[in-house]
Amino acid sequence: MGSCVSVQLQAPCDQVLNHLGSCFCSKLKYIQNLRKNLVDLETAMEDLKAVRSDLLRKVHAAEEGGGLQRLHQIKVWLERVESIESKFNGLYNSRDVELKRLCFNGAGPKNLRLSYLYGKRVFKMLNMVKDLKSKGFFEEVASPAARAVGEERPLTPTVVGQETVLEKAWNHLMDDETKIMGLYGMGGVGKTTLLTQINNKFVDMCDTHDGVVIVIWVVVSGDLQVHKIQHRIGNKIGYKGVEWKKKKENQKALDIFNFLSKKRFVLLLDDIWKKVDLTEIGIPNPTSQNGCKIVFTTRSLGVCTSMGVHEPMEVRCLSTNDAWDLFKKKVGQNTLDIHPDIPKIARKVAGACRGLPLALNVIGETMSCKKTTQEWYHAVDVLKTYAADFSDVKEKILPILKYSYDNLEGENVKSCFLYCSLFPEDALIDKERVIDYWICEGFIDGVESKERAVNQGYEILGTLVCASLLQEGGKYDNKSYVRMHDVVREMALWIASDLEKHKESYIVRAGVGLNEVPKVQNWQLVTRMSLVNNKIKEIHESHHECPNLTTLLLQNNRCLVSISGEFFRSMPRLVVLDLSWNVELKALPEQISELVSLRYLDLSESNIVRLPVGLQKLKRLMHLNLESMLCLEGVSGISNLSSLKTLKLLNFIMWPTMSLLKELERLEHLEVLTVEITSSSVLKQLLCSHRLVRCLQKLSIKYIEEESVRVLSLPSIQDLREVFIGGCGIREIMIERNTMLTSPCLPHLSKVLIAGCNGLKDLTWLLFAPNLTHLSVWNSSQLEEIISQEEAAGIDIVPFRKLEYLHLWDLPELMSIYWSPLPFPYLSLINVQNDCQKLRKLPLDSQSCVAGEELVIEYGDEEWKEKVEWGDEATRLRFLPSCKLVLYDV
Repeated sequence: MGSCVSVQLQAPCDQVLNHLGSCFCSKLKYIQNLRKNLVDLETAMEDLKAVRSDLLRKVHAAEEGGGLQRLHQIKVWLERVESIESKFNGLYNSRDVELKRLCFNGAGPKNLRLSYLYGKRVFKMLNMVKDLKSKGFFEEVASPAARAVGEERPLTPTVVGQETVLEKAWNHLMDDETKIMGLYGMGGVGKTTLLTQINNKFVDMCDTHDGVVIVIWVVVSGDLQVHKIQHRIGNKIGYKGVEWKKKKENQKALDIFNFLSKKRFVLLLDDIWKKVDLTEIGIPNPTSQNGCKIVFTTRSLGVCTSMGVHEPMEVRCLSTNDAWDLFKKKVGQNTLDIHPDIPKIARKVAGACRGLPLALNVIGETMSCKKTTQEWYHAVDVLKTYAADFSDVKEKILPILKYSYDNLEGENVKSCFLYCSLFPEDALIDKERVIDYWICEGFIDGVESKERAVNQGYEILGTLVCASLLQEGGKYDNKSYVRMHDVVREMALWIASDLEKHKESYIVRAGVGLNEVPKVQNWQLVTRMSLVNNKIKEIHESHHECPNLTTLLLQNNRCLVSISGEFFRSMPRLVVLDLSWNVELKALPEQISELVSLRYLDLSESNIVRLPVGLQKLKRLMHLNLESMLCLEGVSGISNLSSLKTLKLLNFIMWPTMSLLKELERLEHLEVLTVEITSSSVLKQLLCSHRLVRCLQKLSIKYIEEESVRVLSLPSIQDLREVFIGGCGIREIMIERNTMLTSPCLPHLSKVLIAGCNGLKDLTWLLFAPNLTHLSVWNSSQLEEIISQEEAAGIDIVPFRKLEYLHLWDLPELMSIYWSPLPFPYLSLINVQNDCQKLRKLPLDSQSCVAGEELVIEYGDEEWKEKVEWGDEATRLRFLPSCKLVLYDV
């Protein structure tokens, strides 16, 4: 017995285990094989991690390179691997302790049981790891990501009462049986707002079930032109090239069809007035299989039927409570609280709007400044006079809208508003152009000062925007625009026709596809006529007297080839004539001299070869635009236009000569001049002429060789707005400064373009343009700095405080924009393209651009982005996500 015990005490651990195994049979295999299983588990876990790494590499490639989304089964598998990895780490960390239990001295009942449990867990985990590894080989790892490809559209901050109709429309649209949905209702009821919300819901979608959703928004309006719709759709899906634009409509339709038939798309058509032939445009039929949708808005129930929509959704006016909520928000609680009686009266005013959102918005904003009960009672009386019933837009809604018109102060402001209805539906109205019209029409006094008149024009536009009779239209290419809502435009035309008592007072047929001048029963009643954006080919003799016609807008009739001389003889009071963008028009009749009252004449972008001699007889002409007339042979005799105040000669094929400058100097009333110079002697003469320098608003200097002008010395030009210098050998640009070193010599300069000036080293002269908003510098091989620290020494000016856009293209030697970070409160875009490899630092820090829009940095070369040297980590984190690769066709 003793010898037996002695043998047991000296036996190795393995012998003990063998002995015990014979007692406890198969259960002790977890303890017997523990060491081996631990080794196998560690190896299996390494293999599983390797499989995971390979899989993740494929997934990341699909997500980042192909825009795909990982499959759900991939997500589940990776989550399981992560879970078992965590359990393995806990199990493996206690292996040393567990192995020590296997020595003989630890072979008591309690320790034996713990070893058994640990070994069992190791064994089970080994099998789980092997199983997971075997399932980690997938043929597909990702599928097209469900994301909306579209643009979020802006919404008014006071959208009230559309929650229910939006939910109803959305649910109906999401029904698999709904392919095309029509939203119909009266003008101003909120159809476009509802469509905008639908657009934004699609854009916000992040978890649709089958592929990319392309969201396309098109404004159709009354002038349904297939090529325009195709152009807008083409821009959205990538057909932007010149060659594609030249294709015929049927070829474009085929391209659009071939592209969209392979995609899931949502087409949103706003404001259609008649059936849109989707096949002619190239739109594939939406089906349950392709998941495509088409939604449109219209005022006509018949249009819904013609489009194949048999269950259209009517967008109705707001309920009484919703209308009151919207009206309160527009009026403002401060106004409502001024007097205890005002809320009660205000309910009557809101009730007179009959729930029409447009009327509630317009009248609410008009009433927001009314502080007395008398003003509110007067509003009720005026609205009740015209809006006792709400059955018809013309009789009930337009009088309501008219109240905002009646509330405008001054007949000149009212005339300016009505004049805006001459532009086409949904058109962007160039602020400066319409102000020039107003000045020449006499709505604004432009006799004393053009600048003062323009400022007054901007004030009137601001008044009309504040009254919700116009809307801000944005800013494009350094020009500002407004637009007029189509229902407000109808109201304006209704008022202009003396509430339809004289329908022919305003003849507005803009953008309706006319092939000839419309027939008018009584030409003597016509005061203004707009035939903009039509297809009129010829204007024949007029057998009618037009004694009261003051404005005739004929621009952008691209088929117009001739105008009869007799046509002009019947318009003795005509003051505004716009013939711009008539590219087929090559001649004007001599009888234009009969327009003895003419003050505004725009011939820009036409192909007229020579001006009629009779033009020199227009002694009252104040505004003459001859820009981009590439066929015009000359303008001699222009000094005879003794009243001329504005003369535009940019991009003019007959570049100014010394003799022309002498003629211009004889125009004693000239206040605005835009001109292009290609001769060093003419440039010198121009810049030495105090009279002409005072008038310069836009200056283009082209093709002046180095030998002619090495140093361009610009005088202080107070009214200069835009400068283009291109293809010149100029070595330096300097500013002639007077007394104060830091005085802004170019206070109104907002746009500068430098191109192909290979002698320039820097553009330090821009320090003296404090209001610069657009700067483009292209293809200048020697340019090293935008602002030179050496040249700017002693000048205490922080540049580019108003800069919005900075474009730098093909500048191989450019190393610096500015030597230290700048605030850039308004900068929204930096664009660096082509060869700008030496530009390593941008004048930014983490505090730049904090007050303005989010800065976007566009670049055309990945290598350039990788080599940008950020000032510190905070700057890098701030702006690196804003960098965007954009490739341009040059």
